[in-house]
Amino acid sequence: MFDLKVIHAVLGELEEERGIPRERMIEAIEQALATAYKKEFGKRGQVVTCRFDLATGDTIFNQVKTVVDETMLRTDEPVEGEEEVEEEPQGDGSEPKKVRFDEEKHIMIGTARMIKRDVQLNDELVFPLESKADFGRIAAQTAKQVIVQKIREAEKESALAEFGSKAGDIVMGHVQRFERGNLYVDLGRITAIMPYDEQIPGERFKPGERVRALLLAVEETPRGIFLKLSRAHGDFLAGLFAIEAPELQNGTVEVKSIAREAGARSKIAVYAHDNHIDPVGSMVGQRGVRVSTVMSELGGEKIDIIEWSPEPIAFIEDALSPARVLNVKIVTEPNTETGERGHAVVEVNSDQQSLAIGRGGQNVRLAAKLTGWKIDIVSNTPTSDTVIDEETAELEAEDGMTTAVVGTPDDAPTADRDISTTDEELEEVETPEEAEALISAEEK
Repeated sequence: MFDLKVIHAVLGELEEERGIPRERMIEAIEQALATAYKKEFGKRGQVVTCRFDLATGDTIFNQVKTVVDETMLRTDEPVEGEEEVEEEPQGDGSEPKKVRFDEEKHIMIGTARMIKRDVQLNDELVFPLESKADFGRIAAQTAKQVIVQKIREAEKESALAEFGSKAGDIVMGHVQRFERGNLYVDLGRITAIMPYDEQIPGERFKPGERVRALLLAVEETPRGIFLKLSRAHGDFLAGLFAIEAPELQNGTVEVKSIAREAGARSKIAVYAHDNHIDPVGSMVGQRGVRVSTVMSELGGEKIDIIEWSPEPIAFIEDALSPARVLNVKIVTEPNTETGERGHAVVEVNSDQQSLAIGRGGQNVRLAAKLTGWKIDIVSNTPTSDTVIDEETAELEAEDGMTTAVVGTPDDAPTADRDISTTDEELEEVETPEEAEALISAEEK
């Protein structure tokens, strides 16, 4: 009936390529055979089990009945066409569930003890059934559906066991296709999705190209395992540095915070638990090899590496690099209970103001994200009282406009005041007669 050579080959292939254990597939085959037997030869309500011998190909079919007594049975009469639904236990759950007696799956305790003397309530008695070798088309199709469903469930469990512990790690796969803005990446046993908002702007991949990404989330859905990838997340940047810097892997250097605008610029704050280690130097590497490797993976994204400090003033000064800061004034401290950010006003020279703000407010915006403070930038020029913060800079960047304040001195010439006056024109007129005489002289 069974081609054992083919069965062994299929089980080995499923175990190797899809990670499904051989024992799990044998259980699926036994359940499929039991379902097909019940479909073809069984009765309604019958509980059929099967044992399949992989060495000989023999099958043993059994019927299982549960031992019950009168206290466990329902007294109402069955309704034609109604499916049996077990009642929930009453009270604290100590009372047994009441069921409607079905001779195909229940057996009274008195009859059961005639077969097995020490049987107890809720025990199961196994009765052998006649072995069958030939199944009809419908039964065979039912068995096929059962096996396919069991394979899918086993694949889901295998993928969940493999990738469930890798959430937050960097994985590598091959680009499968690009569809509706989403990038589909083949990770071997399962296909992951990188949504459009998790991609680096401007990046393009070809089918079959290798790609590294952060495994952002592993979710179990009715349709299978959903793996979400990201290359725009800040943890992806930290993971790339962890691959290049052994100090990050052994915990000597720690990444405290990351502020990132994927594809453009990032700021990362690091701290060394060992005073003899330079945290910034360990991230940069000899001649900038480590940071250059990370930048190449990110398509040339600019990366600012600063040393984290527990002192807010020093941390804010370093976060605004490469601009030189003159003074940092703490306006309000952060409130941990309400979650409000602290507020600081940073004073810079007039020639450093544009550098501190950055193009489109990028530098001050990233510094605010990195430190968790609200930062205002002011110039030390006496005539300037303009205050720029990261929110204002961000709004100006979105509008694509640059605000400028232009002043006109009082003594500057204007369009209606560009003709010099003479001493005669400035003569004083004391009476109306003199004014008329002056007008008559000008007309002549």
